[in-house]
Amino acid sequence: MDSLPQDINMLFSFVNMKLRDEYDSLDAFCEDLNVDKEELIKKLSEGGFEYNESQKKFW
Repeated sequence: MDSLPQDINMLFSFVNMKLRDEYDSLDAFCEDLNVDKEELIKKLSEGGFEYNESQKKFW
């Protein structure tokens, strides 16, 4: 998680941009960047964002 933006809004934007432009799934994103998926979901959830798997984005 250290390589990702620490500001919650920047993190939200960064992850959604990467999911839209470069990755087929959150799993692929996390695997490629060596990020714990559950930790990422928890951090964004604490900021008020929820992952929608069918839309492949946080909102």
